[in-house]
Amino acid sequence: MTHFRPCIDLHHGQVKQIVGGTLSDDGKGLKTNFVAFHSAEWYATRYREDGLKGGHIIKLGPGNDQAALDALAAYPGGLQVGGGITPDNASDWLEAGASHVIVTSALFDAAGQFQPSVLAQLVERVGAQRLVLDLSCRRTRDGWCVAMNRWQTLTSLCVTHETLDALAGACSEFLIHAADVEGKCHGIERDLVSLLGSWRGCPMTYAGGISSMEDFLLIEELSQGYMDATVGSALDLFGGSGVRYDDLLSRRLS
Repeated sequence: MTHFRPCIDLHHGQVKQIVGGTLSDDGKGLKTNFVAFHSAEWYATRYREDGLKGGHIIKLGPGNDQAALDALAAYPGGLQVGGGITPDNASDWLEAGASHVIVTSALFDAAGQFQPSVLAQLVERVGAQRLVLDLSCRRTRDGWCVAMNRWQTLTSLCVTHETLDALAGACSEFLIHAADVEGKCHGIERDLVSLLGSWRGCPMTYAGGISSMEDFLLIEELSQGYMDATVGSALDLFGGSGVRYDDLLSRRLS
């Protein structure tokens, strides 16, 4: 069964829903779908009270550490955290209450070349069982390519079954956003979901483009229930109208 994984996306210390492909260092062209009245701590408390596990906090740039720490304190051991995670600070975030740390950009050099030595450092310092690899990607002429630096820089790593096989032993889970459709609520990247859903190595969570409960159920169908999913901008909890939070809770309780 495909499970709902809740999220807390932080930008400048606030919970927001952003069109993923518009994130950049200078902030120009940024498109924001939702800015929450409630704090990150409020959302973490809600998830804890509703018994939702395996959700993630993503720090989109600087200025988000305190909000992330507040959320982890409200739900210790119940949320993963990502954004700026490195071998030097990963243990600190686990000690602050994160169940797992999520890593993307630290695994690549400035040119986007994958660095196996950094992954080995992370495994040595925190253990593969507490490490989530974020292989969020964009469509290219040759398939799907992992994107780093707020999904603006394409890397040398392609998302294939071979890549997943090679990395699965170094993590407990994969988190994969379809960056081209993230925040657009126009439907999932069906080809990507089919590719990911046909792999059976370790747990995986998909995010990007979900606009309705039908999209959520399509992920379950294409993956035969092996892949979980996150709903962002379409969720009524984030100002959306396509998916009701209570409906997702009802699935968990059924």
